[in-house]
Amino acid sequence: MNNGKTVWTGALIRIAIFLGAFAMLQLSWQALHGGRVERAVIDDFTVRPAAYLANLITPSVTVRAEGSSLRAPGGGLNILNGCEGVEVLFLLLAAFTVAPLPWRSRVLGMLYGAAVVFVINQARVLALFYAYRADHLLFDRLHATITPIAVVILIGLYFYAWLSRAASNQTA
Repeated sequence: MNNGKTVWTGALIRIAIFLGAFAMLQLSWQALHGGRVERAVIDDFTVRPAAYLANLITPSVTVRAEGSSLRAPGGGLNILNGCEGVEVLFLLLAAFTVAPLPWRSRVLGMLYGAAVVFVINQARVLALFYAYRADHLLFDRLHATITPIAVVILIGLYFYAWLSRAASNQTA
């Protein structure tokens, strides 16, 4: 009976640490609102790569990165705080903080995970860009419901795969 109580106590501690880590990251990000770091994340690490990729995919559209906006004849997209993928990155970092992993595996999972978040969010931004240009109703559905859920699910799958890989390496 005492062993079950210990398991629950450990789980509650992990949950508290997860929530604390996520809250700390989120509050820190909110404190940077409107500043140089936020502009760099949105303008330089979200909008510019998206414009570059859109021009690779459809060179005839001639997409330009202008600050936090993707501009193109026929319609563009504004990337606001919350659209850059930082929140899902914070969820992943908080999850790795409490994951039962050796530190090396934990840090590598965070680093590779940051790259996965970037790639998934770029795909999301591009999907929204093209949807906005083609069908505003589709854009609304993608923006409000489909892509946020898809991003969280994909990052959750990445986390699960990393934990599974780490567990299989420990038993081998």
